[in-house]
Amino acid sequence: MISTKDLALHSQSGGQFFGIHVSNHGRVMVFAGGIPLKRDGKIVGAVGVSGGSGEQDHTVAEAGAKAF
Repeated sequence: MISTKDLALHSQSGGQFFGIHVSNHGRVMVFAGGIPLKRDGKIVGAVGVSGGSGEQDHTVAEAGAKAF
C-alpha cells in the first residue's frame, strides 16, 4: 500500500493507476492526506486527514502514522 499522496501522482493520465478514482465505488482517494498503518509488514489501518492543503494534510497524517 502507498500513501494517497503517492497514489495521486500515479493516477494521472498515463500513470499506472489512471482511472482508479472511478473504480471501487468511490472508496479510493487520490489526494494527499492518507497513510496506511503497518505492523509486522501487514496493513492494520490507516490515518486520514483533511482540512488543510494537501501538503499540510500529508504532514499531519505522517505524524499520526509515526506516533502509531
